[in-house]
Amino acid sequence: MPVLLPVLRSTARRVRTPVLLSAALVVTLTSCGGSPDPSATSTAGKKADGYPLTLTSCGKKAEIKAPPQRAVSLDQGSTEILLSLGLADRMVGTGTWTDPVLKGLAKDNAKVPRIADSYPSFEKVLAKEPDFVTASFLATVSKGGVADRAKFAELGVPAYVSPSDCAGKDNSGDGDGKRVKTLTMDTVYGEVRDLARAFGVQKRGERLVAELKGRVAKATKKIDASDTSLLYWFANSDAPYIAGCCGAPGIITRELGVKNVFDDTREEWPQINWETVADRDPDALVIGDLTRKSQTAESAKKKIEFLESNPVTKNLTAVKKKRYVLLSGQAMNPTIRTVDGVEQVADALREFGLDK
Repeated sequence: MPVLLPVLRSTARRVRTPVLLSAALVVTLTSCGGSPDPSATSTAGKKADGYPLTLTSCGKKAEIKAPPQRAVSLDQGSTEILLSLGLADRMVGTGTWTDPVLKGLAKDNAKVPRIADSYPSFEKVLAKEPDFVTASFLATVSKGGVADRAKFAELGVPAYVSPSDCAGKDNSGDGDGKRVKTLTMDTVYGEVRDLARAFGVQKRGERLVAELKGRVAKATKKIDASDTSLLYWFANSDAPYIAGCCGAPGIITRELGVKNVFDDTREEWPQINWETVADRDPDALVIGDLTRKSQTAESAKKKIEFLESNPVTKNLTAVKKKRYVLLSGQAMNPTIRTVDGVEQVADALREFGLDK
């Protein structure tokens, strides 16, 4: 997760597990609330078809005994998938936000309590009596995040982590990880299918995947930008986090046939000095327009102000020609919003005359 992971690791509230959870809380953790989805449940007192089922994510298994009715989503990417699947009525809390929710999801999102803008405490998550927890990033459900998955498992709460943060990725270092294998949208589509299966709404999942694939195909039709170079800047003006070859920005790059000027590193979001950026002089800059306030130059406005005033960056080709593509933080993460990134970058390349 670009920039956000190091920031959260250093600033997130350290959670202390209570010495003793109340008996009522432990008993009710697996209780159900809200109206069950007719397609995912059977008659009262009987097991729903297809359950229990097991999902494996980031090296651990999560057994789901029945369609979740009280889900907590701990990262915005996961939240937007669940909302896109029409599952707001089965969600009881969300956390860890970098951007406003997608406009089309705002109404449903307003129905779900936001536990915290960043990592909620373990206690606050448990207070929602969840029967399923999902996260976009391994760090969210690891030491230093909300709580390790083992703590949820001890209480019978299955926890699922997006495979896009683990499949073909080495997260053992202190940064945002390194891609051993190149990420593709198939992994994101796999997450959609996993979550749809968990809730027993597989048809909705297939419809969402088909819609996303159709949007990518439309955005990339008849575009040839093979002679164009891009740079992806997520945040921080002092020591900028720039995208390497093979994460979510890499998906955008490959779909459009452009070149990432830092495609020679497999680090997810390495910190690069501006002198090196100037040496590579990209044709256009894709910059994160963030609403959080934990790094320098979070918003696109602040980034552009920096680029046009800094003596090293103001002479970049992209800056002189004002070739800026503004993306949400979520579009630069491996989420369903990466498709938004493909569309927006494609539109910008056409506008700049760089598509042929």
